[in-house]
Amino acid sequence: MILIIDFGSQYNQLIARRVRENHVYCQIEPPDISLATIKALKPEGIILSGGPASIYSKGAPRVDIGILKLGIPVLGICYGLHYMVDSLGGKVIGSTKREYGFAELLVKKQKGIFTGVNKKTQCWMSHGDSIGSLPAGFTITASTANTPVAAAEDVQRNFYALQFHPEVVHTKEGKKILANFLFEICRCKKSWSMKSFVAHTVEEIRQQVGAEKVILGLSGGVDSSVAAVLLHRAIGKQLTCVFVDNGVLREGEAPRVIEMFKKNLQINLRFARAGKVFLKKLKGVTDPEKKRKIIGRTFIEIFDKEARKIKNVKFLAQGTLYPDLIESRSAFGGPSAVIKSHHNVGGLPKKMNLKLVEPLKHLFKDEVRLLGKELGLSDDVVWRQPFPGPGLAIRIIGEVTAQRLSVLRKADTILIEEIRTNKLYYKLWQSFAVLLPLKSVGIMGDQRTYENILAIRAVTSDDAMTADWAPLPHDIMARISNRIINEVRGVNRVVYDISSKPPSTIEWE
Repeated sequence: MILIIDFGSQYNQLIARRVRENHVYCQIEPPDISLATIKALKPEGIILSGGPASIYSKGAPRVDIGILKLGIPVLGICYGLHYMVDSLGGKVIGSTKREYGFAELLVKKQKGIFTGVNKKTQCWMSHGDSIGSLPAGFTITASTANTPVAAAEDVQRNFYALQFHPEVVHTKEGKKILANFLFEICRCKKSWSMKSFVAHTVEEIRQQVGAEKVILGLSGGVDSSVAAVLLHRAIGKQLTCVFVDNGVLREGEAPRVIEMFKKNLQINLRFARAGKVFLKKLKGVTDPEKKRKIIGRTFIEIFDKEARKIKNVKFLAQGTLYPDLIESRSAFGGPSAVIKSHHNVGGLPKKMNLKLVEPLKHLFKDEVRLLGKELGLSDDVVWRQPFPGPGLAIRIIGEVTAQRLSVLRKADTILIEEIRTNKLYYKLWQSFAVLLPLKSVGIMGDQRTYENILAIRAVTSDDAMTADWAPLPHDIMARISNRIINEVRGVNRVVYDISSKPPSTIEWE
């Protein structure tokens, strides 16, 4: 296991992905993690991430210096390098010339972390501070034209440090560098796989839950479906899934979920029809964060009501993923900004008195899909495009009403039909319609219209952390637009979103 200390870098999740691509398990933890916890985790190696702060700025994140006295190999990246140097008696200085972007790396020592790496190679820099002097025992192993200390090491103490970012694709041999740290230095074994994850997590769930009962909020999406099947494998009939129809689901969603889980998978399922309750509470609300919080709170209220019908429930299971935690806040303690709240994140009301079970919280979406395949779920479930917990409510910009929901549902159904018909569904990360709070003038049947504008969003991605807008073929876009305008009463204009993430998010709200 590799432990990654989160100092707030935008690239933290990429570090984790690169490690797991090598079939080595890793975990991201906050800088305030205790030394006792680190020892209990028994990592083979520790990676100190980059971060936006200067090591000398007020409130700059720091981890217990004892981490450097455990005898465990440590790799510091960017800010992680600065932390190591400062903690061990070296000096970090503000650069006269900030280095950001591509740089030619000159490798001085093709051993250890640079085994098999070319003497001249491309790397990606992103820093303002640089190393003024190294601590005793360190030697320089690579440099660039602007950065004399682009990499350094203390072989005796197994300390390695990089000023550049090996985790990003712009560093051409970054994957090799990280693999060298994992296998040449930490002596890790390639034991991380979905098969091993299932065996480990099933045992973990059994130990956590014991003979107690568990409830899970089932949406029918990939995350909650995989979590449900994994929990069912671990504890069987101790699990009860609760499917809440919140009134902001897509067409035919409720019957599909009930049939799949209750009839096909034989999982205990309770169905709560609560659409009117949600819509009543959303009346007049236009702020996206308020919508999310109302839906989250109402979901918990309905859940609480259902939980009380099942005697002696002790645990609530959720399909929380890494990106859920990151985008809600740096749940690991890193100095990351809140982008949006997530319905699975933020804790539970005390009155529920339930403990959390989150078997997927250290997985990325693509890993959850692989897990679903390992558990025997069908492609239709495993490769289903993500659908947000707040549902269509955050795809309606402005107030959510029954009439606006009807318009969006019909348009979204047409969009997905065309995406599937043209064999694009599994090539896209997400494709969906967004109803805008704007109207435009149109002409239909020689009559003037003044009706809704609908936006189409389609993106490609690996894990939802970043995404590119998908250049759909023009003839398919034309057919989607034509069908929506002709078949959905209340829409007279369709537009296409060509924004990538970042700077935009995938969902509009």
